[in-house]
Amino acid sequence: MSVLRWIRRNLIVIAGLLTLAYMILPNIVVMVFSFNKPKGRFNYAWQQFSLDAWEDPCGVADLCGSLSLSLQIAFWATLGATALGTMIAFALVRYRFRARGAINSLIFLPMAMPEVVMAASLLTLFLNMGAELGFWTVLIAHIMFCLSFVVTAVKARVMSMDPRLEEAARDLYAGPVQTFVRVTLPIAAPGIAAGALLAFALSFDDFIITNFNAGSTVTFPMFVWGSAQRGTPVQINVIGTAMFVIAVLMVLVGQLIASRRKSNARN
Repeated sequence: MSVLRWIRRNLIVIAGLLTLAYMILPNIVVMVFSFNKPKGRFNYAWQQFSLDAWEDPCGVADLCGSLSLSLQIAFWATLGATALGTMIAFALVRYRFRARGAINSLIFLPMAMPEVVMAASLLTLFLNMGAELGFWTVLIAHIMFCLSFVVTAVKARVMSMDPRLEEAARDLYAGPVQTFVRVTLPIAAPGIAAGALLAFALSFDDFIITNFNAGSTVTFPMFVWGSAQRGTPVQINVIGTAMFVIAVLMVLVGQLIASRRKSNARN
């Protein structure tokens, strides 16, 4: 009975830990198989421990080239989507104008509709415009895809801001620029950072929209998909493990900075 009582008291924590383990398990498998030395072309069965792939992560032709291209697209797409999304979020929250409700509804369409529908629509648009498919079409498509997620993240933060803080800054003779830089932007920064990180992850990981609008351009997800048809090099697991570790470190650093700010604010 005591065990059942303990399970009932901690049921939410147990469910959360099981869900987290279920989500992290594929990443653990990728990490383990990055140290594998397969005998054939496919890295699906454990054979032998080896550091060969870690010593030469670019040992597969075009792997690092596609990775570099994905990082470039994700970087510029994040900048574009974050800048546009932040301005749209402030406009939707702070101002009243015609079609505001319609725009609020349209913002959620890219998140609600299947990616294949948006990918085909963008491809049709680019073909009708006579645009050459490649780096720029992928970048534009990623910005349009990530924009809604940035707007949603920043909008939630802006809606929770206390307008009295900005009023106090104006009462202390701060100009509009000073108020925005020293008061509004620091308060909205967590939402902007969350939107930027989400946009980067979505852009780097995207395959469907990229596959429709890339032409002959090969990003890292497309390289992984193509390699899976012929064989799965261990270097793919190495890159995946490195990206996972970097993402976890960024989250930990963000949590550490937030906890230090809270402790400083209390003191």
